[in-house]
Amino acid sequence: MKYLPVTAFLALGVIWGSNFVYMKLAAELISPAQIVLLRVASGFLPLAIYAYFQGALKLAHLKHTGHFVVMSLLATVIYYYGFAKGTSLLPSGVAGALSGAIPIFALLISMLLPSGEAVSIKRLLGLAAGLSGVILIARPFSGEAAATNVEGVIYMVSGSLSVGASFIYARKYIVPLNISSAALTTYQLGLSLIILCIITDYSGMASINADLHAAAGVFLGLGLLGTGLAYLIYYYLIAQWGAVSASSVTYIPPVVALLIGSILMGEDIGAIEYVATGLIVIAVMLINQKTHNTVTRPMPSKQLTPEEQ
Repeated sequence: MKYLPVTAFLALGVIWGSNFVYMKLAAELISPAQIVLLRVASGFLPLAIYAYFQGALKLAHLKHTGHFVVMSLLATVIYYYGFAKGTSLLPSGVAGALSGAIPIFALLISMLLPSGEAVSIKRLLGLAAGLSGVILIARPFSGEAAATNVEGVIYMVSGSLSVGASFIYARKYIVPLNISSAALTTYQLGLSLIILCIITDYSGMASINADLHAAAGVFLGLGLLGTGLAYLIYYYLIAQWGAVSASSVTYIPPVVALLIGSILMGEDIGAIEYVATGLIVIAVMLINQKTHNTVTRPMPSKQLTPEEQ
């Protein structure tokens, strides 16, 4: 049992890092919006069951529904769609590498606010390194592939900015409510599911069943594992190690995504992408060194999230 937290830590990094290859496979058959709908639908149930048996769900929480809707849009619907669309346009490994830049854009948003994050030399260096990595991946002057690269990066950045804005919103309006992360995440995914069911075009969604690997990737990889089980594992790591130590798991997914894309998917990932990923990882380390309160993942509660550490 003493090795269980380490095993869970590594498993979580691999689960989150493999999300991008699942999105890439599914994007060949269905739309990004449909990918997000199926992901949220598959991930919602295990979280809801967990929250229910924990006694975390309360009728009294309904009065905060407006805040939950905002979090659903920022931290799930727009965020997941941006990543799904971006992954459809980029190699999965490159998209995964870009996902590591979430804390960079979250810090950028916070620094632009009147009472946002304090500016330090380390944070400015981290911000510069991270943005340089993103630009390297985009390669806007690289020729024929530039348009697709730039469009894909724009979608990935949009998703990062959305989830980054959600952390700022959560810090001001959600954290003071003192509602458990299990309940908050359940409300967030549940409302997201309702929104997605209303706005998604279902045309051709059954095409996902034509490819067993793609279907398993969406329902099991993205939904059950990457959304539902992943957060349950993260709650466990928080309880065992504390939020600061557990938050270091966010360094793993970009590397895992690059390796899966390059080795298993045979994607054309060159030295520039590896250098850019290194810059992004270094940037996040510099940003997190000061107070460990930079956001990195879409979890709405301060006690249980790396974003708030």
